[in-house]
Amino acid sequence: MLKIIGVRFKSVGKVYYFDPQKNPVKQGDKVIVETARGVECGEVVVADREIDETKFNVPIKPIIRIATEDDMNRIERNKVKEKDAFKICEEKIAAHKLNMNLIDVECTFDNNKLLFYFTAENRVDFRELVKDLASVFRTRIELRQIGVRDEAKMLGGLGICGQPFCCSRFLGEFQPVSIKMAKEQGLSLNPTKISGTCGRLMCCLKYEQDAYEDLLKTTPKQGAIVKTTSGRGVVEEVNLITGKLRVKLDSNDNIVTFDKKEVEVIKDSVIRVDKNEIKALKSLEGQ
Repeated sequence: MLKIIGVRFKSVGKVYYFDPQKNPVKQGDKVIVETARGVECGEVVVADREIDETKFNVPIKPIIRIATEDDMNRIERNKVKEKDAFKICEEKIAAHKLNMNLIDVECTFDNNKLLFYFTAENRVDFRELVKDLASVFRTRIELRQIGVRDEAKMLGGLGICGQPFCCSRFLGEFQPVSIKMAKEQGLSLNPTKISGTCGRLMCCLKYEQDAYEDLLKTTPKQGAIVKTTSGRGVVEEVNLITGKLRVKLDSNDNIVTFDKKEVEVIKDSVIRVDKNEIKALKSLEGQ
């Protein structure tokens, strides 16, 4: 067994695991570690967990040290540098007349690299911009084009529910969300009602999907042919949460409400998304 700690480098980001060695590390501590992009400072969010070392495909790196007061002072200086870099980069973008929107700037702990995150509708030739920034900051420059979901995560804001964005509050990683989920949950396929501020499908569609999939296994779908106490009929409307069905009877075309336990399925239906709907709403599924 190997003792590990989980470290996060952003307030809401992916957790990476390291070996604390013999350091008395506890949750909330800041630690200095070596990552793929250099030496970084992260916060311990998982402390003193033992795992089977054979379950990891890659070796677990040890932490360098618990962050000192000097380390924390360096982080504060880096934050000031990031703000200055953001302003300078915006000026350079305007000077080069580039069609891009700067979102955020990160400075690695060891000052070996500045990362600039931006959004753009198309590919951007930023080679001259990189040269200008490198001449100003005398360090490695990296520009990363991000999607609108990542932009919302970085900038934050309030969703239509009145709560801060899930992505900037607790979602470490984005989960795939599809038009099919909205259809199965009985939601209107109106883009303004099923998309978030980022313009993509709301992440919360994923939260209850497993429950809806379980309910769909035991509930007749819209269009199903059923046998009721009043005769055969076709399901016109379904409320998956309450289990109530509105059935149009074959005998007199009356629409009667039944509980799903009160009907027998003769031929079930299938939930399908129209090809035209998929084509019109496909852009909502992107990143």
